[in-house]
Amino acid sequence: MRASDRAYRALREDIVAGSLLPGTVLGEVEQSQRLGISRTPLREALSRLTADGLTAPHNGRGVVVTSISPETVTELFELRQALECKAAALAATRGEPELFTGLRRDFEQAADLIVSETELDPSRSAYYALVARLDEAIDTAAANTYLAQALANVRLHLARVRRLAKDNPRRLLATAGEHATIASAIAARDPALASAATSVHLHKSLEHFL
Repeated sequence: MRASDRAYRALREDIVAGSLLPGTVLGEVEQSQRLGISRTPLREALSRLTADGLTAPHNGRGVVVTSISPETVTELFELRQALECKAAALAATRGEPELFTGLRRDFEQAADLIVSETELDPSRSAYYALVARLDEAIDTAAANTYLAQALANVRLHLARVRRLAKDNPRRLLATAGEHATIASAIAARDPALASAATSVHLHKSLEHFL
């Protein structure tokens, strides 16, 4: 793997995980020393982060981690609304019902994951892995390369928002039911219902984040 790719992945992970908080200045000298690479590949990595919207230029000395505000979260969800509702509708038309029936069952049983992980794994990684499985299944079933690429960037920013927001078990239990409804609608090959169920989920999620 190229040095610039390693640096990009490491910095992106730190930003998404919250190790590098909004407002943190990523100076070229400091980061090249920290990552053990020269400044040329670091500049390439920083440029990619800026293209992703995770950083922005800062007074000619590196970049700064972009902020997250109610306004930026609202903009993110406006874009999610357009992309994810369309993806769910396409998945309902093109996907395999059996796969989504199985995912519906998993979400109907997800309460155990959410509750049991509270102390053992506060990040609830198993539940979020289940959500990622649904996202991947929808992307694959939608079979639209450009839509999948756009969604990947949106979910990158969503991961940041999720990390910075306070986890609420009650809200997570509600999302499990909402995801089960989405999976059920796709399994039933009902694109209008799949889109509507996705819209309801996003609306409630935005209310929670704000």
